[in-house]
Amino acid sequence: MKITLFGTQPYDRESFDRIRDTYGFDICYHRSLLNANNVALAQGSDAVCIFVNDTADAGTIRQLAGMGVKLIALRCAGFNNVDLNAAARYGIPVVRVPAYSPHAVAEHAVALMLALNRKIHRAYWRTRDGNFSLHGLMGFDMYGKTAGIVGTGRIARELIRILKGFGMEVVANDLFPDPQYAAEAGIAYVPLDELYARADIVSLHCPLTDRTRYMIGDAAISRMKPGVILINTGRGRLIHTEALIDGLKEKKIGAAGLDVYEEEAGYFYEDTSDRIMDDDVLARLLSFNNVIVTSHQGFFTREAVDNIARTTMQNIKDFSECRRLENEVRAEPENAVGQL
Repeated sequence: MKITLFGTQPYDRESFDRIRDTYGFDICYHRSLLNANNVALAQGSDAVCIFVNDTADAGTIRQLAGMGVKLIALRCAGFNNVDLNAAARYGIPVVRVPAYSPHAVAEHAVALMLALNRKIHRAYWRTRDGNFSLHGLMGFDMYGKTAGIVGTGRIARELIRILKGFGMEVVANDLFPDPQYAAEAGIAYVPLDELYARADIVSLHCPLTDRTRYMIGDAAISRMKPGVILINTGRGRLIHTEALIDGLKEKKIGAAGLDVYEEEAGYFYEDTSDRIMDDDVLARLLSFNNVIVTSHQGFFTREAVDNIARTTMQNIKDFSECRRLENEVRAEPENAVGQL
């Protein structure tokens, strides 16, 4: 069985090469992202394997089907970049990696919180220049503060466990609340407006759907506690970036930690340091000293990358052997984008 991997980085190749002999698949690697213009690179493949910034829209899927591709394998949890309705029309199953390491993303969210609260990034650059003053570096005790967690999937639950260890109060919101989990974890499910009003830190861990797209906009920000820290390790389009910039300028948002960005595909995972940034919105974000942007690296641990490769290959093996696809995703309203 031949598999074509798009959007491949060196670490992808290393992790897949380590186990390819176990599965016996013929793997072809491409650095370019899948889209309608380069879909011909998948010619002769039985399956394509894509990541978060590849584009499997209706036109791309139609071409894949025309050249005999039988499976789309995502090496990530989210699948908002795949037109599931088109995949169903052309009879191409879509599989994903629902849980590679919730610890990795949760720990990255905590790292962003701590760095922003205690101004670690600013202190680092100051001391390198011989500036050891404390002016402007004051943070707050996380102990006793309130964290608002939007979405309570695997990653969010690991994050909640960590934050409870800091002695924080946790309030959460989820389209499908789990009262048993709330009782066991010692948290409370509350309406979004109440979460925004109470939380000192808001962290987003919900899937991207029509309901959640740009859920953080002017209206939501206006309801938040002044000086709130906003963390997004989920999907870029959960936040309306220009509204976030306005909130930062007005001092409503005290700090923002973003591992994702709504127009990240042109920049993330690439070295663009030798050219002028033409994304004015991203450039504006990067100009704030109370904003940290990381390049969608929350997943990036040795354990997670290896788990992604193993689960992806097992998904493809299950398909090749006509087994039930445990990690298949379909175009169902209640499962429109995927659990984070």
